[in-house]
Amino acid sequence: MLVTELKPQDEILEGLADDSSVFLLGCDGCASACETGGAENLPALAEMLQQAGKELTGQTAVDYLCNKSLIRSYLRPYEAQIMDADSVLVATCGVGVQCVADSVLKRVRTACNTVNMGGVSGVQMSGERCAECGDCLLSQTGGICPITACSKSMVNGPCGGTSSDGKCEVDNKRDCGWYRIYQRLKELDALDQMKVIIPPKRHGLFLPTYETMTGEFWAVEGRPEGEA
Repeated sequence: MLVTELKPQDEILEGLADDSSVFLLGCDGCASACETGGAENLPALAEMLQQAGKELTGQTAVDYLCNKSLIRSYLRPYEAQIMDADSVLVATCGVGVQCVADSVLKRVRTACNTVNMGGVSGVQMSGERCAECGDCLLSQTGGICPITACSKSMVNGPCGGTSSDGKCEVDNKRDCGWYRIYQRLKELDALDQMKVIIPPKRHGLFLPTYETMTGEFWAVEGRPEGEA
């Protein structure tokens, strides 16, 4: 299970600043258990979007957004609503957001952060991975995680060792994560996103908190301060 918490409302809306219309997508798996992205949680998010002046083209929840086969079959009836939207706001873990981005040719925005609960989280059905960094960047990077896709976890573009054919200098059989991000943003006509400077990561958020390790996560309001 991957534990998620909703991003602050201002941060969600900031990620949607360039989008006037949104399709809302939730996950009835782990996100439902965390009360962040299940079908029962979508109405509150939909109301927040509408109060902010966003047009909601549609909404639905998929059983498990880490399963691309489910995504593609569940979303087939919603294809027109998704294509009418400027972006898809996804309320789930980082793995789910990446799977949606790989399944739908549309900008994705994330409504949640994935937090580290310690131990082993289990194996997802896809090749996408989430570092549980507590401050998800997928809205800015075309739905490809720079922390896990890049061998050096660079958050503001590739290092100087990327080869001319887009391979990683650490492992020349692996595509450079930022080459992949560039190609995805180009496909989405969103290369302007490459100009946005992402602040340094707060590495303390990568660590499990006492509350998540002891199962007291649900009683915590927000993340603890002073983790940087």
